[in-house]
Amino acid sequence: MPAKRGPRTGFLRTAAVLVTLAALASCTSDGDGKDPADTTAGSDSPDSTKSGSQAVRLPPVPDGFDYQIGGAYTPPSGVRIVARDRGADPARGLYNICYVNAFQAQPDEQDDWPDDLLLRDKKGEVVIDADWDEALLDIGTPAKRKRVAARVDKWIDGCADKGFDAVEPDNYDSYTRSHGLLNADDAVSFIKLLSRRAHTRGLAIAQKNTVELADRRSRAGLDFAVVEECGAYDECGEYADAFDDRVVVVEYTDKGLKKALAGFGDRLSIVRRDVQVSTPDSDDYVRRTR
Repeated sequence: MPAKRGPRTGFLRTAAVLVTLAALASCTSDGDGKDPADTTAGSDSPDSTKSGSQAVRLPPVPDGFDYQIGGAYTPPSGVRIVARDRGADPARGLYNICYVNAFQAQPDEQDDWPDDLLLRDKKGEVVIDADWDEALLDIGTPAKRKRVAARVDKWIDGCADKGFDAVEPDNYDSYTRSHGLLNADDAVSFIKLLSRRAHTRGLAIAQKNTVELADRRSRAGLDFAVVEECGAYDECGEYADAFDDRVVVVEYTDKGLKKALAGFGDRLSIVRRDVQVSTPDSDDYVRRTR
């Protein structure tokens, strides 16, 4: 879904919305003292890497990309990489990324979560991402992280069972909207759990936005990045460096697309979509690559 600083959307959205290494080791551990394998090492080919006992496929960047989390449709000619919501099926014969809202509860799913797994302030009120009316999930302790992960893991399993190649856990940056109740270490510790599950199921796992945590990608077990508006916000270089150019980019303005292509058109997979990520039968539909 589009980054918090701009419009965000998802397939299930209502109304089509959307420092030291030692310190990091102690802060981001969930108590087992282990970190995920650095998946930048030991690659068998440019398009694959080893994660534990599983080989996972990485997106064939740079190549044609389409961001379809607002609804699945036949990919345009030249597309080899597609991102779709977990409720959709993958596109046959392409590299498929499965979108899951992992750090927040979508409005129509909030009641499905146990009350104590919704983040609450000192008054006991649920902390809401006001822009999208989503409750933040409480990943503030190892025990709660494991419980939230157990539920998200089922979605990851569903992505694997359908035949997706990778998973895109959204709202990695939700700690920045928690009013100080969560922090970056909580986010990294949580996504490590999701990375382990994804790799166990043979899925690559993407970092979604959150440039401030790009330098922790190996510790978090992340394989590539799905990035929104890095051209518009002059962040593409940081992601490219952190992920060895394994980055797929969505821009929502012509200006952002132009900037991204000018600097990284030969290195990253870049597409311009409309902010609602709509389907071709919509008057709002936009998809451009130049």
